[in-house]
Amino acid sequence: MKKTTAIILSALFICTSLLCGCSSESKPQSSSAEASSTVKEKEAFALEKGTTYTFKTKEIWCENNGNKIYGIAYIPDTNKKCPLVITCHGLGTNHEAGIGYAEHYAKIGVATYTFDFCGGTKSSDTNKSDGKSTDMSVMTEVSDLEAVINAAQTWDFVDTERIFLQGGSMGGLVSAITGLRQQDKVAGLILLYPAFGIYNFIRYAYRSPDDINGTMEIVDDMVVGEAFFRDLWDYDAMEHIKDFKKPVIIIQGSDDDIVKPEMSEKASKLYPDCEYKVIDGAGHGFGGKEL
Repeated sequence: MKKTTAIILSALFICTSLLCGCSSESKPQSSSAEASSTVKEKEAFALEKGTTYTFKTKEIWCENNGNKIYGIAYIPDTNKKCPLVITCHGLGTNHEAGIGYAEHYAKIGVATYTFDFCGGTKSSDTNKSDGKSTDMSVMTEVSDLEAVINAAQTWDFVDTERIFLQGGSMGGLVSAITGLRQQDKVAGLILLYPAFGIYNFIRYAYRSPDDINGTMEIVDDMVVGEAFFRDLWDYDAMEHIKDFKKPVIIIQGSDDDIVKPEMSEKASKLYPDCEYKVIDGAGHGFGGKEL
């Protein structure tokens, strides 16, 4: 387990480098007249190296197209507005995948929101948000993330000019697509073993859209529906990421047999401003061989 712990700590250190490198001159703002009248203005927050913060947690529900989205905010104890990282879990997992990162970020003064995608896991036992896995797709999760970003614009503890997206695996792909669509609201991306290859998988699974029919079990007994395949049939994110101009960090395990390092390396070369880090010995999810 020592190797696994070291791998995760390495990933956290790399993620933090993007957050600490941001400008501290952003001005606090709110996203609507209603928010500006109810949210107390707070001074923009500058990260201070070596400072450790206590933090509190708060359940926050968002809404998207009639579906309720469950999440937990990790909020540093400070009167200043903080940078915010919104963490996006991979296929079949839930908000708990972001807890370790959230606790680390909160201790250095960065707020975090980790949430469950609608239909993002195989059952309501592990997912508190509404929705079924058979209705879920990369694009429905993009829509969920956009709803969370819009909600975060109104949270009184958030520096709205420093909202970052962090996603692992399919959550990384969702973060990449959402970052493109919401570039004016996103300060940067942290992509952990991002699953850009889902487009290739879909084209491998079916010869044409006409062949898409019914449901398919794709991971750990999780069943997805037609939307999962149809929504990405004509959209390869790798063809568009060159248009994202904000800073990006891609972190990849050298021994990942699900998301190949070659795919992440290719993506890193397409982004105009990207730092690419490979963690030696790490697999998918940064788990070492001891797992």
